[in-house]
Amino acid sequence: MPINPEIKIGILTVSDRVHQGKYEDLSGPAIIDLVRTYLESPWTPLCKVTPDAQGQIRDTLIEMIDLEGCCFVITTGGTGPTKRDVTPEATQAVCDKILPGFGEQMRNVSLKHVPTAILSRQTAGIRGTSLILNLPGNPRAIKECLPVILGAAVACIELIGGPSLKCNPEVITVNHPKH
Repeated sequence: MPINPEIKIGILTVSDRVHQGKYEDLSGPAIIDLVRTYLESPWTPLCKVTPDAQGQIRDTLIEMIDLEGCCFVITTGGTGPTKRDVTPEATQAVCDKILPGFGEQMRNVSLKHVPTAILSRQTAGIRGTSLILNLPGNPRAIKECLPVILGAAVACIELIGGPSLKCNPEVITVNHPKH
């Protein structure tokens, strides 16, 4: 397990309106609050906003992982069925492996709350020793989905050679890999 004194977690908000300053980013801060609740390991958020443009999303993901050193990048937004929703495509373009189980689990959870959750295209993938996770753009949906898959995300990061993240055992259980 690598020792990383500064663990960086990227939060990428994908939204034309937020990027243009027409709308306040509520999703990025919601992710930060949840991750702070669940992780005990010290970490630093690296927050960015990009419009719904596949090339810009792709380039920002590469920058956050390859240049900024994020072991985990959580995106929010751009996972729906509209023409401008291209976050999963940008994620797939930069990943070595895709992990569809994350999206399947998030849709299962969301379907308990809204029947249109089946239209969501969340996914996850690995780039090097980093995990990219696509969350929906709605803060309510983030609060429903992230807690359900965060334990698996933490285990995945460790399995692929990233840092071992310590979680708050009172709120989340992680089955850390045995080496």
